[in-house]
Amino acid sequence: MGFQVSPGVNVSEIDLTGIIPAVSTTEGALAGWFRWGAAEERNLISSEEELVSAFGEPDSTNFNTFFTAANFLSYGNKLFVARAIPADAINSTVLQNQSTVANNQVAAQTDLIKNSEHHDGLTLSSTAALSSFIAKYPGALGNSLKVSVCDSALAFESTFNGVTNSSMNVNASNTGFVASIAVGSTTLLFSQSGVEEDTNSTSQATHVIRVGANLSMTTAQTVFSVGDSVRLGNSSIGYQTVKITAKSAVQSGAAFADSDTTFTANVSFTVEPKFRLSTNFSCNNSVGDSINSGGVTRFWENRDNVDKAPGQTEWSNNVANNTANDELHIVVSDEDGLITGVKDNILEVWEGLSRATDAKNESGESIFWKDVIDNQSNWLWVGGAELRATSNVNTAAQTYSNTGALLNNHVNAVIPFTSSFQVGSDGSNPNETSIAIGQLAKAVDLFKNPADVDVSLILTGLSRGGTNGEQWPNYLIDNISDARKDCVVFLSPEKADVVNNQGGESNDVKTFADSVSPSSYAVMDSGWKYQYDKYNDVYRYIPLNGDIAGLCVRTDDTRDPWFSPAGYNRGVIKNVIKLPYNPDKADRDILYKNKVNPVITQPGQGTLLFGDKTLLAKPSAFDRINVRRLFIVLEKAIATAAKYTLFEFNDEFTRAQFRNMVEPFLRDVQGRRGIFDFRVVCDETNNTGEVIDGNRFVGDIYIKPARSINFIQLNFVAVRTGVEFSEVVGSF
Repeated sequence: MGFQVSPGVNVSEIDLTGIIPAVSTTEGALAGWFRWGAAEERNLISSEEELVSAFGEPDSTNFNTFFTAANFLSYGNKLFVARAIPADAINSTVLQNQSTVANNQVAAQTDLIKNSEHHDGLTLSSTAALSSFIAKYPGALGNSLKVSVCDSALAFESTFNGVTNSSMNVNASNTGFVASIAVGSTTLLFSQSGVEEDTNSTSQATHVIRVGANLSMTTAQTVFSVGDSVRLGNSSIGYQTVKITAKSAVQSGAAFADSDTTFTANVSFTVEPKFRLSTNFSCNNSVGDSINSGGVTRFWENRDNVDKAPGQTEWSNNVANNTANDELHIVVSDEDGLITGVKDNILEVWEGLSRATDAKNESGESIFWKDVIDNQSNWLWVGGAELRATSNVNTAAQTYSNTGALLNNHVNAVIPFTSSFQVGSDGSNPNETSIAIGQLAKAVDLFKNPADVDVSLILTGLSRGGTNGEQWPNYLIDNISDARKDCVVFLSPEKADVVNNQGGESNDVKTFADSVSPSSYAVMDSGWKYQYDKYNDVYRYIPLNGDIAGLCVRTDDTRDPWFSPAGYNRGVIKNVIKLPYNPDKADRDILYKNKVNPVITQPGQGTLLFGDKTLLAKPSAFDRINVRRLFIVLEKAIATAAKYTLFEFNDEFTRAQFRNMVEPFLRDVQGRRGIFDFRVVCDETNNTGEVIDGNRFVGDIYIKPARSINFIQLNFVAVRTGVEFSEVVGSF
């Protein structure tokens, strides 16, 4: 501030109210194998329901990983999850051009799309460009998806009225009826080989609807599509609706019946449900007769999921009063029921999208179908090529034309495009027990940098050995917790150490503990628990490290991080049917001596953590988890506040500011029983001229941490009548 020239009063403020901010200590992190969801990306999950939504329900390949996460979330609501995938996993896909399909096989989709960020930076290969749609995430689960696109009123519903065809000869042995439907130059014959089928059956028909043609099957092939619903009959004889589930190739030159040479080609449609033609449809006519069955209506299988047939969007209507139909609907379903458990369950409905690249809704948001799917769908990406490169509506003077390629000719004016996803793969090691540690490392490395993500509790899930004897816990300790120094790894022994290993548990758990890197930033429990899997209606053994980390969350919520999470007050574990290994006193002594925290079940007390050691090898205050977590809190909080000292002068004013921030914070922790005593030194004794000239700043903080009670000694002393207690207290 400059000096005033004339007299006056200046007012200024000097802020000496700096405080130490509170830091979070309840965020967990887990990397593991899931069958669905964004891969190699941090996902913040707050509940078991969100876990299922993001990564799917557990199955035999990943239940340990899933329930480790779910068990942790039963104590808290902040868990970062990173999905690891095998290197050769691929996304499921739908082909862009159905003419490339042969025998229900599609070209392999070679581009792996891990997550949204990966997609945005990816240039899809020429193979991927064959795909009109690609599953959002890699894995075989995507093969359960189906997509259907309807872009016209005729695709939504079409009725082909029956006409008498006198040229049609009915063979005496033919148990069918002549539909006599004129579709272009094609005559259709619908024939049923099993007229005694149960009308009420819902299983797939054993017979087919055969469509024959006098000339060419081209029109018949395009009029009817897999996924269509077809209504047979007329108002006088009644209607029957069936769904086309499969379609054969054109059988050129094949007669419909051995003795019938009228038809030169036919195609078969497998339908559901099974149906039985009424007597009105029965072919009891004489040879040479022709039968008029009335109309055949085919309609889009998803017509009941949208309000109306596609036509014109509001945007198209408002551009130079354009009357062109630009609208389309897209429906995504779980065809096989592997995702939701219900076949053909609708996952997403996108109604009223536009063909035009610059189409907008009333809020100004893009409704161009590709933009909407890529930006909003939870299940799909649009394939490699731009499927409609440009809009014909850019100015008021132009009109929109619906001619030309749409979805690379998947959709036309007659039928919708409906196709199942294929070729998705979980990779060569699709299992939580077999996935390579290197692939797990790609996921967990997302938690390496404290500047990127704030995590305090690292869950191991399964402890697994690598090809060279390297263990997963060692990677987490050496590369995450020991490197960051602001979080703790929680691990359990291997399943074989404690399940069906009666008599050998303590020794095998000890052996496993000896193989793990010694660290005060790691905590090991003694085993696994038996719990109910509601998703598969079975009971399973699950490692306990998710629960032990969860106890720390509960301790932080009810007391403070520097309290021990063990014991009767804070160490009770949830959802335990039984323990496969319930160590007795002798085993507990062995385990605790070897840095393993026993988990025990006691009658009337439940299942609880009965130790609070870290994996630090040497005797130290840091061999207790409450002390380690105390210092994590102190270091993180004070370091966060100290950054505001950067680029200030190293003088007594700045040093006093620092002391005035730190000392009240430590007194507060002391008052909350975290420390016995402390001292802060930040003056000329440790900020010497050499330190100042080196552009450094030094604050020395001395802490006497509070210690948890691990041993209780109770002495009961019998004293003679008439003896003063003062005479005996302290005498033994």
